[in-house]
Amino acid sequence: MEEIIQQVGALLLGAVPTALLFVVLVLAYEFLVQRPLTATLKERRARTEGAVEEAQKAIALAEAKAAEYAARLRQARAEVYKAREQRIQQWNLEREAVLNAARHAAQAQVRQAKAELDADAARARQSIHGSVEELASRVMRAVLPVAAGGSR
Repeated sequence: MEEIIQQVGALLLGAVPTALLFVVLVLAYEFLVQRPLTATLKERRARTEGAVEEAQKAIALAEAKAAEYAARLRQARAEVYKAREQRIQQWNLEREAVLNAARHAAQAQVRQAKAELDADAARARQSIHGSVEELASRVMRAVLPVAAGGSR
């Protein structure tokens, strides 16, 4: 058994440099690779999360601007439609005014033509009344000599 203990002791003594080398290697890995890599990953995650947050803020800002633009667009369209309706109403009023003026002018022309016709009719009646006596006398002259047995 002593021999086994001596062999184990010799193995352990031979393994000490390997164990020390392993510990040195683990510490070197920790300082040279793991810590810088962890720090880089933390920085990358922070930048990524910051970029995501900034992107979300930019998206929210863009959505707010889009909503504001849509609201302004709706308002502008409403104003355009309102102005259009006002122009149509104004045109209708102007058209009605022109139509009323044309109606009044036509009515005035009709009244004037009627007055002229009435005046012409009155003149014709006076002319007929004036010539009634002459026509009556002609008829009398034409009828009486024949009725009295005279010659014409």
